[in-house]
Amino acid sequence: MSVLGKTVPPSMRLEDIDPEIAWQPWSPSEDERWNRQRASLLFRRAGFGATQEELKNAVAISPSEAIDKLLRKDSSEESRLDSFERESTGLAQSVLATSDTKQLATWWIHRMLNTPSPLVEKMTLFWHGHFATGAEKVQDAELMYIQNCLLRKNSLGSFQKLAQGIAKDPAMLIYLDSSSNRKAHANENFARELMELFCLGEGKYTESDVQQLARCFTGWEIRRKQFRFNPFQHDTSLKSLLGLSGIESGESAIDCVLASPHMPQFIAHKLFRFFVSDESHPSSELLSPLVERFKSADYTIESIVEMILKSRLFLSGWSIGRKVRSPIELVIGWMRTMKCSSNLGFVSDRLRTLGQAVFFPPNVKGWEGGRNWINSSTLVGRANLIYDLIHHENTRFDGAPLTVFTDRIAASDQSQLATWFAMHFLVSELSAPEYEQLANSIDMYKPGRWQSQTLVYLASLPRIHLS
Repeated sequence: MSVLGKTVPPSMRLEDIDPEIAWQPWSPSEDERWNRQRASLLFRRAGFGATQEELKNAVAISPSEAIDKLLRKDSSEESRLDSFERESTGLAQSVLATSDTKQLATWWIHRMLNTPSPLVEKMTLFWHGHFATGAEKVQDAELMYIQNCLLRKNSLGSFQKLAQGIAKDPAMLIYLDSSSNRKAHANENFARELMELFCLGEGKYTESDVQQLARCFTGWEIRRKQFRFNPFQHDTSLKSLLGLSGIESGESAIDCVLASPHMPQFIAHKLFRFFVSDESHPSSELLSPLVERFKSADYTIESIVEMILKSRLFLSGWSIGRKVRSPIELVIGWMRTMKCSSNLGFVSDRLRTLGQAVFFPPNVKGWEGGRNWINSSTLVGRANLIYDLIHHENTRFDGAPLTVFTDRIAASDQSQLATWFAMHFLVSELSAPEYEQLANSIDMYKPGRWQSQTLVYLASLPRIHLS
């Protein structure tokens, strides 16, 4: 059966979606246009939201070209990227001089807010949650920074290089006790999490596999904040792992884990949940095209991310509203959309109270995400954070007061501002009753006040938490 012209209606059940149709590239049609709403979906998921100018530029080209730019396939942006990286590195070095990981978190928030490569930064955040490492145990800002750079450098590259790199990363070695792994008493923490949380999933290995894998990593240490192999503490005997024998080194053992048929399925499922839907449970059949693309590309992460972002399942609109914004996605997305600048130390502290302090994941599993972000306390906290951001003395919108910003976007009343905001940030337009409630709750006779009141009202809508 031909799949040309087929699409994925928003109401279709996941189990009824044809995998062949789902992952075919989406293209605009009379019924499904490439417009700001669809581009906004792309930037919400593949970044942290977009400005009016970014959406305008994205709609002016094809969806495939817009995604290629997010994937950094456009060499015309190299000088801008280089300039940003030099600035960011300088800021990081200033922060590292304080040895304060909380200030390092402020540095990363600055990157998320200002990066010319939002997809790379979004993937860095994804891998930070995947290879979760907590500064409360590592207690070294420089090591956390080094790991962050490792995740960013490999965020869309080879998963094999990323896995090998994280296994020797000093912060990870400390966090999962691998730096104290000795042949006389092999520590199993990293070996277990490498298979269960990082590569294969629960139930895809045996306790014997954990024991054998742990022996492969004996003698892996840290010296002067760098990985060091100590041959005198390494178990040189041959081990058997996941049905394969004759394995001796830690590097060979990692490649053995990555060769498991469960690995590409596990990574495809995690990326599906990250980009497409929190609560859905895709079948192995639905994920099969992603898995095959991942394998054929020698496990290059970009290959599977590109397939997801360009797919009919994603861009047809089926995924709209099927993800809950994390605190970072909500706040950084709101700030990027509104071209908002403020005290980022304040933002970082408030994100911590909402449960997403970067460099301080809750445990080795990272953040659970989805509906776990939402409860009665966090809903109030999210709304209060937006309110406090709007009214913070350091907050500016495109470098100006809010009243000037609304003039620039030609929003002369609360209805126009709400329409503009919904198009750029919300998953759907406001309903007639919502516009009526907004009109009844805003005092247009208080100059300079209705703008902030409108944004506060919009921050109270339940849909602001959906992506």
